[in-house]
Amino acid sequence: MAGDQQLSLLLDSAVRFPLPNGLRFSYGTSGFRSDGSVLASTVHRSGIVAALRSLKTRSTAGLVITASHNPVCDNGVKIADPDGSMMDQSWEPFANAIANAPDPNSLAQLVLQFAKDEKIPLGGAQSAEVLLARDTRPTGEALLEAAKQGISSIIGAVAIDMGVLTTPELHWMVRNWNKGTRATESDYFAQISKSFRSLMELAPNENLNLNAVEKKLIVDGANGVGGAKLEEIKKNIIGLEIDVRNTGKEGEGLLNEGCGADFVQKEKFAPSGFCSDDLGIRCASLDGDADRLVFFRLIPNTNNKIELVDGDKILSLFAIFIQEQLSLLEELPARLGVIQTAYANGAATDYLRNLGLEVIFTPTGVKYLHEKALEYDIGLYFEANGHGTVLFSKEFLSQLELVNSELTSKMPGSEKQRAASRLVAVTQLINQAVGDALSGLFLVEAILHNKGWSFQKWCDLYQDLPSRQLKVKVADRTAIETADAETRVVKPSALQELIDTETAKYTHGRCFVRPSGTEDVVRIYAEAATQDSADSLANSVAQHVNSILGSDIKA
Repeated sequence: MAGDQQLSLLLDSAVRFPLPNGLRFSYGTSGFRSDGSVLASTVHRSGIVAALRSLKTRSTAGLVITASHNPVCDNGVKIADPDGSMMDQSWEPFANAIANAPDPNSLAQLVLQFAKDEKIPLGGAQSAEVLLARDTRPTGEALLEAAKQGISSIIGAVAIDMGVLTTPELHWMVRNWNKGTRATESDYFAQISKSFRSLMELAPNENLNLNAVEKKLIVDGANGVGGAKLEEIKKNIIGLEIDVRNTGKEGEGLLNEGCGADFVQKEKFAPSGFCSDDLGIRCASLDGDADRLVFFRLIPNTNNKIELVDGDKILSLFAIFIQEQLSLLEELPARLGVIQTAYANGAATDYLRNLGLEVIFTPTGVKYLHEKALEYDIGLYFEANGHGTVLFSKEFLSQLELVNSELTSKMPGSEKQRAASRLVAVTQLINQAVGDALSGLFLVEAILHNKGWSFQKWCDLYQDLPSRQLKVKVADRTAIETADAETRVVKPSALQELIDTETAKYTHGRCFVRPSGTEDVVRIYAEAATQDSADSLANSVAQHVNSILGSDIKA
């Protein structure tokens, strides 16, 4: 009887959200993305997947409607697992299958069969719970309703609308909800401001009197959800003057258009709303849903060109600080791992390894970085685009709490005790569920303050090697297969030998090619000692890809 009722619910719901003709959808690192006008069926079906994920794990799942740094016309949807991380990769084939089911009956049969295979109870006493959120895109409200109807098509499933949030807020809430701790937006704001204040108070006394420029930060909110949230958080921030621009108010501009972390990182220009009056002041940029973060400073007399501090240097700053605190705490042994992709600048990798840190590479995509970081007591990961975080194992957190308690009791005020307390504050400030531009921003500011570093000192950690990225349009990107975290081509067999031959011609030469995860293109990345050399290496390898696969080269 329950099975008949479940089938009827699925059919009735699916009829209202038909699959658009001629389109196929694929769940990638960022979930499903497309033009917002064609996503209703996909979001509806993602609601079903999220409800099933909740039933399977016997925990609360999450679903957020966003397209991050994409243009305002786009939208997307992704699912958060109960620990706040991205949906388990083993469920992606099912998500793809259900998103592309051609009709309601096919969809319903897929769901029922999957539930049977996964031993997911349908129609029983067990209920499902999904937290929902969306960013500020105009298509978000209608898509949220589609998600709600998808969730409610599973018997016993309940959708809880958490409102307009940053993507990291939703992930944080899911994680805390399942831990049984406070998980409202005001709790999120309070945790950031409290832990930031704690970390600032633990700075050496000689760093307390920074000049006015170093105490000021200008933030580009990408005309997205993050700017408005930062305006709320800054009300409880002491010791840092924050000027938020591009908050999405009427007249400020469109979401991610000429602004945002993706624009700043790729174009190396200041976002809209910034001008020569901002010279000498430290600036930061969020992306549209506030899960990416980069810093920058305007260069004088260059028509708004900037000096960029990207995810590699943010990662380096975090790694240095954590390593320094651990070095003071021999009673707290920890395996510290730094996770990068092949797109990380070679100078950053060399710098981190010269610090004695263990650096590991994974394929491109935050889901791979996050998974690898979980293998360490402390795992740090960042992509150059500014998406990353720091993860602490449960065992390490327990040890840290014990050590901090003992040192506070026996050696209060000692450098060892302050080091332990700093680490505690870091674990509370950083968002361990997912990359979070807001928590990351305040951790950067607190570390710079603790170290007494100027922006220039941070910039001077190392000099990035010049690089060039190209893409080659191909008929079938799967013709290229890679290994060793996408740094080596294994198919076609002759291509890697040609890449090696070209790379050997250049000082500090490094080059790899990989098939895009979303487009029918092959992506090429090249580094060398000079920009001309990097350009030449990239173009030479692109010609080889073109001659082997037959293609068009795009900048």
